[in-house]
Amino acid sequence: MSDFDRNVAARGGYADRAVAYDAGLRAHMIRVYNYMASAVALTGVVAYLTFQMAVVTNDAGAITSLTPLGQFMFGGMFMWVLMLAPLALVFFLSFRIQTLDAGTARLLFFVYAALLGLSLATIFMAYTATSISRVFFISAAAFGALSLYGYTTQRDLSGMGSFMIMGLIGIIIASLVNLFLKSSGLDWAISVIGVLVFAGLTAWDTQKIKEMYDGNDDSQSAGRKAVMGALSLYLDFINLFLMLLRLAGDRR
Repeated sequence: MSDFDRNVAARGGYADRAVAYDAGLRAHMIRVYNYMASAVALTGVVAYLTFQMAVVTNDAGAITSLTPLGQFMFGGMFMWVLMLAPLALVFFLSFRIQTLDAGTARLLFFVYAALLGLSLATIFMAYTATSISRVFFISAAAFGALSLYGYTTQRDLSGMGSFMIMGLIGIIIASLVNLFLKSSGLDWAISVIGVLVFAGLTAWDTQKIKEMYDGNDDSQSAGRKAVMGALSLYLDFINLFLMLLRLAGDRR
């Protein structure tokens, strides 16, 4: 994190440096949001096109069967590859980011977004397109408001962030348990808590990305920080969207 304090600089007569810092920070955040938005768009396009190629529908739009591609992707062992490959890639990117070239990190980020799009094609099989669109725009509005709060607030959100991480671990454990229990009540509780957790993480991650900015970073360090920031916000948005979809989506 940069040790530059723009308020101190302005009071000390370094107004030009403060202006430059603010301009650099805005450019950095715009870069992060552009990467994040592009990845969300890529995931959505890949998911929808995969759905279109994987199912057969009747004139009313109801799914009647899977195509050979759909049976291969979602009817056998390859489904586990679709689930585990994005997980493996996001762990690799997270742990090796400091040793990767910024361009390579950016490429892997978009590869991850595309792979996740393949696995998320199943939401179009489970929910109506209308409800997916509705929940997407609700999620986008909520994400925008929460991220704006995280960027502008003067309150230190690190304590809340630690609490949200604990909540995330609880969600993962409860979800694994519910694979065996198959409890609709527990599933509903996980979704509600998940919305709250990823809402909090959105604000916290935004503040963390802002604080990690350093105007003295070289292009490689700045590029890697932008990719990791975009990845954090991308995961927050996707999970917030999925949790809201489970609560408010209309099933086919």
